[in-house]
Amino acid sequence: MPVRWPRLLNPTQLSQILKCQKNPVTALEIFREARHKYPSYRHNGPVYSTIIGILANCGRISEMEEVINEMKEDSCECADSTFVAAINTYAKHALLDKAVGLFKNLPLFNCVNWTESFNALLQILVKESRPEDAYHLFVQNSHGWAVKSRLRSLNLLMDALCQRRRSDLALRIFQEMDYQNCYPNRESYGILMRGLCRDGRLNEATHLLYSMFWRISQKGSGEDIAVYRTLLSALCDNGQVQEAVEIVRKISKKGLKGPRQHLQSLDLTRCNKAEELEVMKHSINDSLIKGGVPSSASYSAMAVDLYNEGKIKQAEKVLSEMRRKGFRPPNSFYEAKLAALCRNGGVEGAVKVIDVEMVKDNSVPTRRAYNILLEGLCNQGNSVVAVEYLEKMRKMLSCTPDKKAYEILLDGLCREGRFGTASKILEQMIINSHLPHVGFFSTIIQGLCTIGRQYQAVMWLEEMVSRGDMPEVPVWNSLVSSVCCKVNGFGDL
Repeated sequence: MPVRWPRLLNPTQLSQILKCQKNPVTALEIFREARHKYPSYRHNGPVYSTIIGILANCGRISEMEEVINEMKEDSCECADSTFVAAINTYAKHALLDKAVGLFKNLPLFNCVNWTESFNALLQILVKESRPEDAYHLFVQNSHGWAVKSRLRSLNLLMDALCQRRRSDLALRIFQEMDYQNCYPNRESYGILMRGLCRDGRLNEATHLLYSMFWRISQKGSGEDIAVYRTLLSALCDNGQVQEAVEIVRKISKKGLKGPRQHLQSLDLTRCNKAEELEVMKHSINDSLIKGGVPSSASYSAMAVDLYNEGKIKQAEKVLSEMRRKGFRPPNSFYEAKLAALCRNGGVEGAVKVIDVEMVKDNSVPTRRAYNILLEGLCNQGNSVVAVEYLEKMRKMLSCTPDKKAYEILLDGLCREGRFGTASKILEQMIINSHLPHVGFFSTIIQGLCTIGRQYQAVMWLEEMVSRGDMPEVPVWNSLVSSVCCKVNGFGDL
């Protein structure tokens, strides 16, 4: 479709024109043609960000690199998010060295804040099991003026060390935070507490909890319960029930700041007499809930923590108590419950959460909640039901399907061999301006050929080519074989 150029062009107009292009190659040609048509026009950061994002989403690495070099030569002010898109694209294509190289060259660009790029690259290195590179990246760049906050990066490093059972090193990083002019948050304490308890370093974990009282729990936050119960559960598992009971009393007085009547009614004697370990833990969980000022935050923190551990029945008891006290569960609660049910094969229960429970509580499902349900349904081989929920999302103005929702459903449909339905969903995805991965085109074309829908397969082939993507040899083979077999009636070509 030819471009209708305005009489005078500004960067905002060009960004809109680029976003309307199906073919990334065409978008790149328009991007470059603009300067020739309008000699006084100059690209700005948002325009570069738009074209780099388009090329990155299509995996066109070489063209993306050319535009990045042009942006460097133009010396226009660019946003940190532009480099995040490029770094994530390199990582997706297993080009981590290029991602690291781009970050090292950031001083050559007119970008004054690299915090997002720094954290994105650090997270990728940690995820790809390259802790040495992550460490060197942090040491070399964490003190620079362009990295505005080091808290998230320090949390990432501590989490990586704890995953490798090196909570001793994570504790040293935590202790050095003050010297980094960086103060730990609730996530910092949670990461380190889980690591220390997993490694059996319960003395250090206990001291960490006490330091939490005067660091972030001075006002008695109910959300801190998730961190407290990590230690208390570990102490019970280690047979130190009496120590856990004593810590609960201190938590009630200092960590939760419960009113006097709550503290007086706190009864933990049954913990000492209980014969089963789980009964002890239940009693302690109840005491944490009752020991502070009842709040939505405390109930939600406890329930989400239990759901994440797969303890669905215990979490349901917390939910019942929460509703009895008149609190309505937040969206994070429902998302954790849906994820727990889907992980444990309870997809039918997850469906009831969306259709019954949330409706009863006057809660509107979030896009993330629907995506969790879609993925759970597809993993259980119920992609047909998942299609129905996608249709529900399309009718909701506040929760329309995003690219992830379509990709989850396409993947599930293709795995079940429902290529006809997958073709319709792919069409909807394109109509709603979500760019599919080239792999879905290839899979659906080959699948349509196997069920005798050659015409649809050819249409998707044309769509694929119009977007500048060249089909691979197996796609051509499937199409040619299918057409020839249909025309000549051959069983094999």
